[in-house]
Order: sequence, then C-alpha cells, then structure tokens
Amino acid sequence: MSKCDIRQRAYANTRLRFGLVALCLVLLGLPVWPASKDKDEQTLRNAGNVLQQMLSDQNIPSDVIAKADCVLVLPAVKKFGFGIGASGGRGPMVCRSAATGKWSAPAMYSISGVSAGLQAGGSSSDYVLLIMSDKGENALLNGKSQLGRDATAAAGLSGASAASVTGNDVQCYKRAKGFFAGVSLGGALLEPDNDANQRLYGKSMSAQEIVQGKALPPSGAQGMVSLLDSRYAKH
Repeated sequence: MSKCDIRQRAYANTRLRFGLVALCLVLLGLPVWPASKDKDEQTLRNAGNVLQQMLSDQNIPSDVIAKADCVLVLPAVKKFGFGIGASGGRGPMVCRSAATGKWSAPAMYSISGVSAGLQAGGSSSDYVLLIMSDKGENALLNGKSQLGRDATAAAGLSGASAASVTGNDVQCYKRAKGFFAGVSLGGALLEPDNDANQRLYGKSMSAQEIVQGKALPPSGAQGMVSLLDSRYAKH
C-alpha cells in the first residue's frame, strides 16, 4: 500500500469517527419527546423513584446523604460511544435549608459531556449526585459547571462513611441499565435547565431562587422532597 493510500485511509477513518461523534451529539441534543410541563413532572417522579430505590437497596450510605447540602438525581442518562463517548440527560436538584433543615423545591438541571477513551456501545444509567460542600453547591448554582474542574467529583462507594468523603465536593452514585465500556462522569457539564424550570413554576426563576425557598415543590416532586424531609431533614 502506498503512502498516499495510507493517508487517504487515515483521513477517511478520521472523518468517519468525527461524523459518528457529531451524530451522537445531535441525537443527544434532541428531546426524546416534545417538551411539556407534564413530561417535566414525569421526570421529577422518575427521579423520586430512582432515589427511593437506591436508598432502599443501600447503594447510598445514609450517613453520607445525611451530610449532603444538595441532592441531584439524573434518571436515565443516555451515553453512547464509538471511540469517543457522549452523554446527556436531565433531572432535579434539591438543597437543604441551613435554617430549617428542610429540603427545597427542585431546580431542573441538564447534563452533557464528551469523554475520550476506548468506548463502544450505549447505555442508560441513573445517577445520584450528592453535593457535599459550599464550593460544589455554588458551582452548580452559578450556571454551567464542569465536574472535576469547577467541583471535585469522586465515585461514591456503597460502603463509604461521611468521614471518608471529606474533601470531595460531589459524590457520584450510578445505577446502570445497559452495557457501556468507558469512563465515568468526570468532565461532564451540568447547567440549570431554565426552560423546564419556567414550565414547572410558571415564570422565569433561577436555580438559586428555587432552591433558596422562593418556590413550592411541583406535584411531581412531592415524593422526592417528602422522602428527604422524613429521613434527612437535618445535618
């Protein structure tokens, strides 16, 4: 094979690779269903179910979540890979009131990201992120943030204790529904889903306004908020 043929083949492989990545990103950018308040409410209910199940299965240590400042649940995060992986999804974040210990109404967030590595296949996974520090909370409330850069993120272990996670801004817990060979959420981008928040609350509200007690939980979030209030209402 001539050098010219080798260069042409390498060029073709590069175009194919980036074409597949672009396709994944486009697909992840498209909603699975038309956006509506009913669908947002369903996402809230799904998040509540995920949290309930992961707590019931003892995947998340009680003493760790009892120390969390905020809880972000991302049900059915989609991840695809072919040399480069892409991920996308959304879910609610609630925060604990420093004054009362009660949990706030949820602010909806979206997650997206690209990670390098040898990856193949696709998956749908549930994630629960525990925000353990003021730095982590502020990073998420201030807009788009990157895990690992704006807030340190560590893999959550079912047997971890509150003392063992000291110094980590975010603890990440995952429940996989499908097969995926690749890396974790490191490098993923999180940002408030302002459109969903406006649909849920009927007006434009920032994530900070929502979790600081300026909104009442929508009906779909009652299960999640009640669960946290009943078990983890105080530090």
